[in-house]
Amino acid sequence: MTKATIWHNPRCSKSRAALAILEGTPGVEVELVEYLKTPPSRPEIETVLARAGVRPSQAVRKGEGVVKDIGLDLTDDEAVLDAMAQHPILIERAIVITDKGAVIARPPERVSEIL
Repeated sequence: MTKATIWHNPRCSKSRAALAILEGTPGVEVELVEYLKTPPSRPEIETVLARAGVRPSQAVRKGEGVVKDIGLDLTDDEAVLDAMAQHPILIERAIVITDKGAVIARPPERVSEIL
C-alpha cells in the first residue's frame, strides 16, 4: 500500500483531477489535506518543496492578488516561503507527497511520477 498525501483545494479543477487519479489508482491510500483550512507551517512547506526539487518561487501562484498586495519579491525565496506560510492561497496546487518524493501536480498526470 502506497500512502499519498495531497495538499488539496476542492475549488481547483487541477487539484480535483490529481485527487481523482490518486483515488483511482489501486493500492494507494490517500490522505487529504485541505491546505487552505489547515495550512502547513513554513518548515513543512520548505521541506515538501525541497523533496519536490523546486524553489519556492517555482511553487508560488504568481497571479494571486496577494502577491501584488504585499509587494512580494518573487526572487527572494525566504520571503516567498514566509508569504506562503502567511497566505496559503499562494501555494501552487495540488502538491502530492509520497515516500518516493513530492510533486506539484500540474498537469495532474505528474502524480504518477511518485507512485
